Amino acid sequence: MLIAGKSLWLAETNCWVVAPDAGGLGVLIDAPPDPGGVIDLLAEHHVTPVALLLTHGHIDHTGGAGVVVGSEGIDAYVHPDDDYLTLDPLGQLRTLFGMVPPGDFSPPARRIALSDGQILRLAGFDLQVVHTPGHTPGHCCFLIRDEGILFSGDHLFAGSIGRTDLPGGDYDTLMDSMRDKVLPLDDQVLVYPGHGPTTTLARERRTNPFLQELI
Repeated sequence: MLIAGKSLWLAETNCWVVAPDAGGLGVLIDAPPDPGGVIDLLAEHHVTPVALLLTHGHIDHTGGAGVVVGSEGIDAYVHPDDDYLTLDPLGQLRTLFGMVPPGDFSPPARRIALSDGQILRLAGFDLQVVHTPGHTPGHCCFLIRDEGILFSGDHLFAGSIGRTDLPGGDYDTLMDSMRDKVLPLDDQVLVYPGHGPTTTLARERRTNPFLQELI
C-alpha cells in the first residue's frame, strides 16, 4: 500500500495520500491551506483521488478543501459535528490572525457526512471511521484495519495529544475517546498523525505521558 505524506502551511499539517499502489486511484486525508502543495503530492505519486477525508474542521486541515474538491471533482467527507468549523474558514482565520490572509479558503461545496463505525469503501480498500471527539466535537480518525494503520489527525501525536483549549475542545472527552476508541487497538498499529512524525500504538503506550493515566 502507498502512503505518502507532506507537511504543509504554517502549522506544518500533514496531508496524506493513501492508495493501493502508485499510479492509480487513492484517497486524500486532510487538505491544508496550500492546495497547490496537495495537488503536487498527488501528481508526484500519480494518484487520482476519489475522496477527501477530513479528520476535523480546523482551518489547518480544511483550508485547501474547497479548491481541492473543486479542482479534482471529488467529495469531502467530514463529521457533521464539525460543520460549524468546516463552513466558517474565514471566521477561524480572523480568530487566529485578526484578519484574512490572501488565498482561497472556501469550504468544500460537496460534503458527505461521516458517522462513527462507518466503513468507507474507496479506491479498492476499506477505511473505518472512528469518531474521537475531544480536540473538536466532530474529530474522526480513520482506520485501515487490514493493514494496521490509523490516521489519527489531531487526536494522538508521537509523544502528545491534541490540544483542547480551542472552542469545542474538551480534555476529558478526548481522553474518553482515547481510552474507548484508540487504546483497544493492537500494539502493532502504525499511527499517521496530523502533525509530526509517524509512530506506533505500542510506542505511545510506553512513552506518551498523556496515555499513562489510561493504562
